[in-house]
Amino acid sequence: CLPPLSFLGFSLKQAPLKRTPLHDFHVAQGGKMVEFAGWSMPVQYKDSHISSHLHTRHQCSAFDVSHMLQTKVYGKDRVKFIESLIVGDIAELKDNQGTLSLFTNAKGGIMDDLIVTKTDQGYLYVVSNAGCADKDSAHMKAKLQEFKVAGHDVDLEYLEESLIALQGPSMAGVLQEGVSDDLNKLTFMSSVLTPVFGIRGCRVTRCGYTGEDGVEISVPPGSVIALMERLLACSQVKLAGLGARDSLRLEAGLCLYGNDIDETTTPVEASLVWTIGKRRRQARDFPGADIIIPQIKAKTQRKRVGLISTGPPIRQHTPILSLDGRIIGEVTSGCPSPCLKQNVAMGYVETSFSKLGTHIQVEVRKKFVPAVISKMPFVPTNYYTGY
Repeated sequence: CLPPLSFLGFSLKQAPLKRTPLHDFHVAQGGKMVEFAGWSMPVQYKDSHISSHLHTRHQCSAFDVSHMLQTKVYGKDRVKFIESLIVGDIAELKDNQGTLSLFTNAKGGIMDDLIVTKTDQGYLYVVSNAGCADKDSAHMKAKLQEFKVAGHDVDLEYLEESLIALQGPSMAGVLQEGVSDDLNKLTFMSSVLTPVFGIRGCRVTRCGYTGEDGVEISVPPGSVIALMERLLACSQVKLAGLGARDSLRLEAGLCLYGNDIDETTTPVEASLVWTIGKRRRQARDFPGADIIIPQIKAKTQRKRVGLISTGPPIRQHTPILSLDGRIIGEVTSGCPSPCLKQNVAMGYVETSFSKLGTHIQVEVRKKFVPAVISKMPFVPTNYYTGY
């Protein structure tokens, strides 16, 4: 059954909420609408959470992720600008190639995670989290003003486009009918501007938040309902909501900002060192580098790890304890895994307990439950890297 919504970070409270252009469509399709990051979003539809989750793993699901912040960065100094804010090496990317990166602050904390694509159209395409949209836009605007005062050539454009994530092993077969580009040549984290089922102005990026092969399609808001209806006309495609999205990303070992990473965690503690470009490490020219770089060589006091257990589900804020009962950390995300039939979770533990296979315990409802430190992703990922 679907876990209580509060465990997933969703709320049923009534408040003036922002709506995506698909809001009424979701309601008409039986979507159960909840508050998420200030938006009214579907947590699930008529199918159960588990059915929706497994359908994504076995076939293909369409998610509305139009609440995400989409930004274009223009100007000849656009790479220098974005690199002044993040840890990634954007200069080294090929045209139409993207990468996951992190906004960091002067203390080395993670302000948000984002995907930056270096397009061949004279701009960078940036997608960041809805829950951080106001913070991210203010952060970029402040840096933009600083760059302009210094005489640099850079500008920002915040997009109104909708965003659909089409995720699952059937994705390529479904989408190929609607695009002229050969999807066999569109590999993981690459992007292309192309009409989709005759709808112009779309950007298709091969990425996602489920661990499956998938794309995110940026589409003009006036055409998003038509695109969604066309996708759902394929028998393999079903709608999926935030409930399935959360359990899918957790099985894939992917972080949720605000739960698993935030401004109190560094990339090293979060096991995200791989996002820091080699050139950036050597140059130490990103925010918080003087704190983050030394942590790479010296062990941090805590580390993000995966956990597996049986019995009652592990939820956010569950205490993690050593076998002798000492608190050594806390769970940041957790749920029963529909694929593994076990409980999966991630959290932070003292580094001395972070070795794979280490037996620990978690406190659930005042009872101690055995658990083991486990490799992530919990379910193997199926990103398409070529044929």
